Amino acid sequence: MSKLPFASDYMEGAHPNIIRALTETNLMGTAGYGTDEITCEARRKVAKACGCPDADVFFLIGGTQTNATVIDGFLQGYEGVIAADTGHIALHEAGAIEFGGHKVLTVPHTLGKIEPDVLRSYLADHAADGNYDHMVIPGMLYISQPTEFGTLYSLKELQKLRSICDDYHLSFYLDGARLAYALSTPSNDVTIRDIARLCDVFYIGGTKCGAMIGEAVVIPQKGRIPHFFTTIKQHGALLAKGRILGIQFDTLFTDDLYFHLGDYAIKAADEIRAAIDKKGRRQQFVAPTNQIFLIIDNEELKTFGEKVAYSFWEKYDETHTVLRLATSWATTPENVQKLIDLL
Repeated sequence: MSKLPFASDYMEGAHPNIIRALTETNLMGTAGYGTDEITCEARRKVAKACGCPDADVFFLIGGTQTNATVIDGFLQGYEGVIAADTGHIALHEAGAIEFGGHKVLTVPHTLGKIEPDVLRSYLADHAADGNYDHMVIPGMLYISQPTEFGTLYSLKELQKLRSICDDYHLSFYLDGARLAYALSTPSNDVTIRDIARLCDVFYIGGTKCGAMIGEAVVIPQKGRIPHFFTTIKQHGALLAKGRILGIQFDTLFTDDLYFHLGDYAIKAADEIRAAIDKKGRRQQFVAPTNQIFLIIDNEELKTFGEKVAYSFWEKYDETHTVLRLATSWATTPENVQKLIDLL
């Protein structure tokens, strides 16, 4: 028997609507590199959904390539990017940002989030340092929605971060690898139009949110980064058969599919969290989105791991481990019940 797929939210393939659209257009001959009509229509749909119809929209192949390309495209060679010390670009992208020539400047987090007061204090201290000109200059703020901890920034928090970025002349970048799950969370008060209004650049995650591959970068101010297409190619993030990405996002942004894609993932995660509480088990913390952080005895973990695909989060103490379990758009009620039974 194969393991229950709860290690991440990209274990399954693609939404059936996408598979159908890819199949129906499989033998269609189109121009390359995203210049085809389908991809152009996908750009229009994404920009319209974001409330900025004149925005630049680009489709890239994956999250790490997207982060490296965007950060390099926005920053000068002497600038770095601020991120939480638990941020994806700081921990889980194999130094891709530094490899591209930009230092990740880490600040303390609160359950994955950068608090506005922490950011302002960091920037004020940096500006007041007498060796300012000998240091990497902060040029961008990077956050993700949801965070690595599955937590969410509120609209008020994003507005405060935007204000600080304006005060210190920083670009504001939001990583939306799991954005569909944030948008489907009942406690969320941030819309995609809010993000487009407050951020200089953000990306809409496809790989973890129903697509086979691909992310959509949105730059609300048209022409903000000249020759960004060329920068994408330099970073190996440009797909020759660009229509493969365009078809997927055209499908995701038809009939508001993307905005409801995460609904069941959140419901399933809530069911699992409720079962954990009911059975007297412990969570390291409770996130509102599609990620669950379970504390489990190391001896029990050996048996549990034979039946469930999970992600290691961290060592809790000498006898316990924290696991991360993730639901997705494709999680089935049957697998949720099997997981609950194993608990």
